[in-house]
Amino acid sequence: MQPDMVFLIVVLVVSTILHELAHGYAANALGDPTARLAGRLTLNPLSHIDLTGSILLPMFLYFSTGGNFMLGYAKPVPYNQYNLHGQYAEALVAGAGPAMNILLAVVFGALTREVAGGAALGALPPIATAFAGITSINLTLALFNLVPIPPLDGSKVLSGILPGAAGRAYDHFRFSLERLGTFSGALLIILLFYFIFAPLFSILLGSVFHLLSGL
Repeated sequence: MQPDMVFLIVVLVVSTILHELAHGYAANALGDPTARLAGRLTLNPLSHIDLTGSILLPMFLYFSTGGNFMLGYAKPVPYNQYNLHGQYAEALVAGAGPAMNILLAVVFGALTREVAGGAALGALPPIATAFAGITSINLTLALFNLVPIPPLDGSKVLSGILPGAAGRAYDHFRFSLERLGTFSGALLIILLFYFIFAPLFSILLGSVFHLLSGL
């Protein structure tokens, strides 16, 4: 296994774990202790790693895209929406995961800009290349998860803020697709992106990455 592949998969696993922890801590703060009582508010990777989503899927994407598109998922942190307090509580819990990835992307993007020293992308010092990889992976996770299509987090954010009949109609659509399960739903979204939305997503990702890192 190539060293850069190992590094990217480790970054992806850690980033998805922090993503899920953010969901759990947000839910706990808003009144639902499900994740805490289940022992999921921990940095122990064994509590979060999913063989398919954390290892096999990233490896497949690495080899099929040459490392240009890295995505994966950890075991979802459980929460009970009926324990949450506040009208927009579920939207806040859903948005906490992407917000964590955005925070990481902003921090490591700034570090990339600082250590790159104006070097071209192909001539970056190793530490800048590492920081750029962390930035790119977290941006990909954040933007991808904010797409409002079930089972992605963006669907729960949209469900939590849509009013009245529009909210009920979208909830019906959301719950229908969520029955596919995490892996099937993620595979469906990836296929849609790979064959339909990839160019637009790449442009958006590249623009935000340049804004944060200067590369």
